[in-house]
Amino acid sequence: MAIKAGVLGATGSVGQRFILLLEENPEFELVALGASKRSSGRAYGDVVAWKQTKPIPAQSSGLTVHECSAVHFTSCDVVFSGLDSDVAGDIEEEFVNHGINVISNAKNYRQHPQVPLVVPTANPEHLDHLANHDKSKGIHICISNCSTAGLVVPLKALQEKFGPISHMMVTTMQAVSGAGFSPGVSSMDVLDNLVPYIGSEEDKLEMEPRKILGDVDASTGTFLHIPQDEFKISATTTRVAVIDGHTASVSIKFAKNKPSKEEIIATWREYQSQCELLKCKSAPEHAIVYLDQPDRPQPRLDRDTGNGYTVSCGRLRDDEVLDYKFVCLSHNTVLGAAGSGILIAELLKAKNII
Repeated sequence: MAIKAGVLGATGSVGQRFILLLEENPEFELVALGASKRSSGRAYGDVVAWKQTKPIPAQSSGLTVHECSAVHFTSCDVVFSGLDSDVAGDIEEEFVNHGINVISNAKNYRQHPQVPLVVPTANPEHLDHLANHDKSKGIHICISNCSTAGLVVPLKALQEKFGPISHMMVTTMQAVSGAGFSPGVSSMDVLDNLVPYIGSEEDKLEMEPRKILGDVDASTGTFLHIPQDEFKISATTTRVAVIDGHTASVSIKFAKNKPSKEEIIATWREYQSQCELLKCKSAPEHAIVYLDQPDRPQPRLDRDTGNGYTVSCGRLRDDEVLDYKFVCLSHNTVLGAAGSGILIAELLKAKNII
């Protein structure tokens, strides 16, 4: 039976991507859309400024848009939130309190100790701790920040094989789609330019990996961060003139023994997440690919690998300050946003949580 789904913030860039992925996926039936009061009561196709490269799905175009109130979404098995953070907090809390399951792309609850922060190809095991949740409330899950998602997958593979990583320095080169389209990034700001600052992004990148790669206190249902003195992260985030695809230049140090380059590459190539093992519809054949060419990965060439769910790594080499440095690339609106939400819902169904 298809998962009945709703989308909040349906007219925004993340909401549009949710709709496109849902309409293409037979695991889901899109039954409800939510947006601002000015769009309420009108057909979706009449109110949305569609910005995706594929046409707006005909079925979605005809759906009536509602205000983001739980009363309009009671038929949904899960609701995907693409809401802006300035309104997401109260709305998502209302939905959860009314027993509606919410998977959110907003930042509001990412650091909440009882809300899992999940990248489905990195820490799907965190979802297991929702199996016995309070049935009077809905499940609340957060998708990570878009730049975090592509980074933690190769880190998780290494952590599983070689133990903790103690230090990381990362500089991102992030696509303009990550800023949305209203207001987004002005073409005059980004063309022929690089913007060396993205508001609050560095804080997220220095906090979120420590929760995603951390443990869970099963007795309290608390999702724990790796202590800062055990995993030190220094991040610089930049905006570049790329439409889709976040690239990161990463240096890492292992807490214990330093593996060889050959061992690291083999680990990445052999890594399998639960998504693949459970045969989730959206799961990529390979969560990580390693590219041997010295000038790869590149956003235009590699962002759509695995339909946007695969992280592409390359340029692994020794680092004179830490142990190793490498480059990784991920699709920021698929693995880094809406696509992660879809795959999380597929995992919840495969694990019999919803």
